[in-house]
Amino acid sequence: MGLGNIGRPMALRLAGADGIELWVHDIAAEPVAELGAAGAKTAASVGELASAVDVLSVMVRDDEQVRQVIAEVIAADRSTQGPLTVLVHSTVAPETPAALAATAEPHGVQVLDAPVSGGPMGAAEGTLAILVGGTPEAYAAAAPVLAAMGTKVVHAGEIGAGTKLKLARNLLHFASFTAATEAARLAEAAGLDLKALGEVVRHTDAITGGPGAVLYRDTTAPIEETDFWHGVFGHVAALGEKDLGFAIALADELGVEVPLARLALERLAPGLGLPKN
Repeated sequence: MGLGNIGRPMALRLAGADGIELWVHDIAAEPVAELGAAGAKTAASVGELASAVDVLSVMVRDDEQVRQVIAEVIAADRSTQGPLTVLVHSTVAPETPAALAATAEPHGVQVLDAPVSGGPMGAAEGTLAILVGGTPEAYAAAAPVLAAMGTKVVHAGEIGAGTKLKLARNLLHFASFTAATEAARLAEAAGLDLKALGEVVRHTDAITGGPGAVLYRDTTAPIEETDFWHGVFGHVAALGEKDLGFAIALADELGVEVPLARLALERLAPGLGLPKN
C-alpha cells in the first residue's frame, strides 16, 4: 500500500522476488499500472488488499495516513484468510507503532514498525536498511518480504524500537546536513569550489564511514583509560579539536557564522566519552 517515491521501487523489488505473490494498491493509477505490468495483482481498495495477503507493507506519507490504512485493514473481511502482518515502513512518531499494534491486535492483525533507510536508490537496488520493531513471531512471518527489499534488516526490539532507531539515525543524518551547509558557507567565503568540497566529502566518507565511524561502542558512558577506545578516541578528539579550531579561526577571519563548529569543539571529547581538554 503506497506506491510513491520509495514505495514504488520497493514494490518492484517484491514483484521480481521468487515465491512472493504481490498485490498492490494506490490512489494514483500510473504506478498501479506499472506494477501490474511487472506482474503484480492490483486491488481496488485497502480492504481488498488486506483480504488477499498475509503480509501488508504500508509506505504512505504520515501518521494520519497510516492510521487510516490500519482502520481500513481491520475493517476488511479476512474470514477465509490466516493471520495478517502489517509492516509500517513510514517514519512516524515514536508512540504511534504501539498504538497501532494495540488497535490491530484484537482483530488478529500483527503490526511491525519497519521504517527504511537508503532512499529511492536503495529501494530500487533492494539494498535498504530496514529497522524493525515488534514480536519475534510477527518478525518471522514478515522475514521473506523484508529480505526481498533490504540487505540490512535489523530486529531492533519490541514494537516502536524500529522507529526509535530510525529517528536516531535521521538525527545524525540531518544534523550532518546542517553541518554541511555550514562548511559550504565557509568554503564559499574562502573562494573555493563547493562541488569539489562535496566530491571530497563523499569520497572520504566512503573510505572512513563518515560520522557513523565513531558508533562502535556499546555505551556512551565515559571511557576508562585502560579501555582500547580511550586511545582511539583520544586521537580522534585531538585531531578534531585542532582542525575545528583552525576552521573557526578561518571563519572568524572571513566573517562566517559557524555555530555548529563551535558547539562541536566544545562537545566533541565529552561526546566520545573523554574529558574536555
